[in-house]
Amino acid sequence: MLSFNRRETIKYMDIGEDIGVPEDFTTGEMVSGMWWRHLVSGGVAGGVSRTCTAPLDRIKVYLQVHGTRHCKIKSCFRYMLREGGSISLWRGNGINVLKIGPESALKFMAYEQIKRTIKGDDIRELGLYERLMAGSLAGGISQSAIYPLEVLKTRFALRKTGEYSGLVDATKKIYRQGGLKSFYRGYIPNLMGIIPYAGIDLAVYETLKNRYLQTHDKNEQPPFWILLLCGTASSTAGQVCSYPLALVRTRLQADMSPGKPNTMVAVFKEIIKNEGIRGLYRGLTPNFLKVAPAVSISYMVYETVRNFLGVNMT
Repeated sequence: MLSFNRRETIKYMDIGEDIGVPEDFTTGEMVSGMWWRHLVSGGVAGGVSRTCTAPLDRIKVYLQVHGTRHCKIKSCFRYMLREGGSISLWRGNGINVLKIGPESALKFMAYEQIKRTIKGDDIRELGLYERLMAGSLAGGISQSAIYPLEVLKTRFALRKTGEYSGLVDATKKIYRQGGLKSFYRGYIPNLMGIIPYAGIDLAVYETLKNRYLQTHDKNEQPPFWILLLCGTASSTAGQVCSYPLALVRTRLQADMSPGKPNTMVAVFKEIIKNEGIRGLYRGLTPNFLKVAPAVSISYMVYETVRNFLGVNMT
């Protein structure tokens, strides 16, 4: 996304969130096959990052769905330990990691095809808004394809001990409850969250980085801690604006009980009526707590795997 020092940024790595704009690979990398090494490195980094921060992610999901019942991080943590022991903190992480590969691959392929369509025969570089549109569309396409895995991840994170015997059993039970459409509950708010998150994330990151470059030599490469701070700040800003949509999506994914709101607007109204505006941000604190460690872990693992696969920064 950035015309300067693109490969030194952390913006193309998976940090455990659903939305992200893929990195722009050069023609040389596409021909040489370096693109798949970047993809594998990012996938491994995302998997390790998600695994390390899985307890915070599960607490976030619990607070999003059961905000009025477990309104504090500490009480939610204790409840999960009592219900299923320490291993229960990682429920849903397996399928969360499983979806990284196809999600990243689909996102990248769609991103490249959309860019080629926008450019046509023109040799110019795409502008920020054009890349943002391409990234948002690519995110929408990949999310549409892997969204049933998102629903399964949420159900696994919320399940009680013994509720599902495995992935196949969970799939059958969810299908019996509401048919195929059960696997796309919350799809609309999820899709609507792509545009504001991607736009704000990119804009804040680029603004902060440009401010740094304005006070330093433009040929100087920003140190890691500057990139980490920019990435953390931009991701946090994006999440604040798109979080209510993510919360509504999670509640729709999790609850299929008769009589419960089953549309985005109905869930919004119920949350505001029962919990007020603050209810739209249930679980935001553990989500913030995992951003910095997730980015740091992703960066370190990415660098390690990249070196092992022989990928050089360009």
